[in-house]
Amino acid sequence: MFQINDAVVYGAQGVCKIVGTQEQMIDGANKTYFVLKPADDRSATFYVPTWNEKALTKMRKVMTKQDVDAMIDSMPNKKPAWIENETERKETYKRILVGGNQAQIISMIQAIYLHKKEREAEGKRLHMSDEHFMKDAEQLLYNEWQYVLNVDKAGLMAYIFARIESDD
Repeated sequence: MFQINDAVVYGAQGVCKIVGTQEQMIDGANKTYFVLKPADDRSATFYVPTWNEKALTKMRKVMTKQDVDAMIDSMPNKKPAWIENETERKETYKRILVGGNQAQIISMIQAIYLHKKEREAEGKRLHMSDEHFMKDAEQLLYNEWQYVLNVDKAGLMAYIFARIESDD
């Protein structure tokens, strides 16, 4: 389970720290909530009900450096399929972002990136919704990796490229 001071990823909110718990009276019963503070925005606060399994499934412990390295190492080996149906693609990407699965987020970013390159080769632009999904996915992924590696975005990109190039 989770403890106070754990660093967690909470859905699409990114890396948060569990700063405590709080009791609230709901329907005549005391209910306990985890109190989360985002790592990159101390003014925001999230309350996650400790008894609600669905809410708790949106929380997971932050990856380790070894996990991040393994994800980066697997990047060049994956060639994700593009979802042609726009409605299906949007629903799939929304589900991936909410779920927070790093492998799926990487696959999503790669699929959009490769499709973007194809569109550019045809002299066309990427659909605006796909641009937004890519930006949101990158932000979510980079948020956690920057936290784990203790680097800014430029440092993260340098780390990723150096790691990928060292495998060549």
